[in-house]
Amino acid sequence: MTLQNRWGDNVEKDGGLLGPDGQPLAPSPQTSKDAAAEASEEAAPAAEPQLDFFNYIASLGFQTMIFLGEMPNPITNQVEKNLKQAKFLIDTLIILREKTKGNLSKEEDDLLNGSIYELELRFVDASK
Repeated sequence: MTLQNRWGDNVEKDGGLLGPDGQPLAPSPQTSKDAAAEASEEAAPAAEPQLDFFNYIASLGFQTMIFLGEMPNPITNQVEKNLKQAKFLIDTLIILREKTKGNLSKEEDDLLNGSIYELELRFVDASK
């Protein structure tokens, strides 16, 4: 039997985690070594998202767009406005700009400044 925990992960009744394809993430103690080897060969590991400054800023920007009502919430698939949370995220980006001043490449600096500028404009529009 498969259940979902509060984070949305599929969990077998005996406690083993299942991936999105329904395959066990780690073999349970009852699984034979041959079955575990077959399962790992069949299920190619998904590429992990790279954690870097660009992806972090983009993540904060996407979250802000969701809270501004510009994009649907990926969980509920509905457009929701939360201007207080949007402002918090914009302020977070501004703090990051202040704390990283002089330590960013030109591309990182341009991304951060451009994101802040664009999100502030959208915030003003959403506040009207």
